[in-house]
Amino acid sequence: MKLIVGLGNPGREYEKTRHNMGFMALDRYAKEKGVSIAKSKFGGLYGEYNDQGEKVILLKPQKYINLSGEVLRDFVKFYKIDIEDILIIHDDLDLELGRIRLRYQGSSGGHNGLKNIELHLGTKNYKRIKIGISNNKQIDTKDYVLGHLSKEELKQLDHTFDLVTHILEDTKTMTFHNVMNKYNK
Repeated sequence: MKLIVGLGNPGREYEKTRHNMGFMALDRYAKEKGVSIAKSKFGGLYGEYNDQGEKVILLKPQKYINLSGEVLRDFVKFYKIDIEDILIIHDDLDLELGRIRLRYQGSSGGHNGLKNIELHLGTKNYKRIKIGISNNKQIDTKDYVLGHLSKEELKQLDHTFDLVTHILEDTKTMTFHNVMNKYNK
């Protein structure tokens, strides 16, 4: 069983904000797969599909990004998911807008959602797809990550979300190490 998690904040007021990169990318992937992320369990919205006999769960935690780990922990325990089978999609302030970086492990980089995940999973060793949101040092970080993306930024991210879909498809047939080598440029 695989668990793909998009991080973000629930509610209309947070739609199309920088902190919701994970939600937006996961929504694009779900649309491509014909999966509805509408079931509710353990404080998360999820959808599932079968990929060549293996169940894949697409999860959007709904307890706000800083409490994402609580939702993840409950899904992992209930479905008995191995840490190796989890992939997290999230925003990253240190990457240019739309740039993607894949990692197998590492620190939270100050991302409170990742800190909470590490606290509740008890490890920093999980796969992640980071999506760059750039950084504007003239705006308070909280205000910046919760700020809405412009039409131009959303247009630029359209290609990024397509790329995330390709990455997720490649993880089915390639090792994550090889996927990192292919996409980390």
